[in-house]
Amino acid sequence: MPRLLEKHRPDIVIIELGGNDGLRGLSVDVTRANLASMIEKSQAAGASVILAEMRIPPNYGLTYTEQFNANYTLLAEQYDITMLPFVLQDIALQDGLMQADGIHPTAEAQPVIMEQVWPVLFPLLPPLDPAEDQT
Repeated sequence: MPRLLEKHRPDIVIIELGGNDGLRGLSVDVTRANLASMIEKSQAAGASVILAEMRIPPNYGLTYTEQFNANYTLLAEQYDITMLPFVLQDIALQDGLMQADGIHPTAEAQPVIMEQVWPVLFPLLPPLDPAEDQT
């Protein structure tokens, strides 16, 4: 990640990770530490960070599920960053919007995801320089 941040110098980094950690039953603390490290590296590189909330199914147990889901709010508050609410909330149970694995959205779901991401992303975009050619 540090090399990518140095190479691309992003203004904004969207972090949408942790779902696989939860599905594998990885420690909530390890997942939180991994996300925190990515946030810190992104901020140190001068990027604004959007943390996209992930959720896991309730069949992982109430305690683990609640602690896992709480990671995102805790980190967003701790690092004073924007949190994007769980983008699959309105997609996960809709026919045709999830792939056969039941985990990943389809191409048809992308416009729905964009409608959720854009209002969070737009305020963080740097203003356009009117002197630049926008064509």
